Amino acid sequence: MSNFPKLNPLYRLQFEKAQNCYVLLYPEGMVKLSDSASEVLTLVDGSTNDEDIVKALQQKFPDAAQLIETDVKEFLVEALEKGWIKYDR
Repeated sequence: MSNFPKLNPLYRLQFEKAQNCYVLLYPEGMVKLSDSASEVLTLVDGSTNDEDIVKALQQKFPDAAQLIETDVKEFLVEALEKGWIKYDR
């Protein structure tokens, strides 16, 4: 498995003004995302690798930099298991 995650084409990430948060839309419904999940998934584009996602979030949230790597990697495993993301290369 490579480390370049991308959103599963069955899902669409979108900001919902009514809910004031990001959601994942899919044919059967919608998943309301936490702020941290949204931060990660907005960086998941198929051309940014796991490590660069971690680095970007560590720069954005320097007070939590030590926790971010573990949290991001755990979230990406969970998102993969749920089918939200895939790894193609």
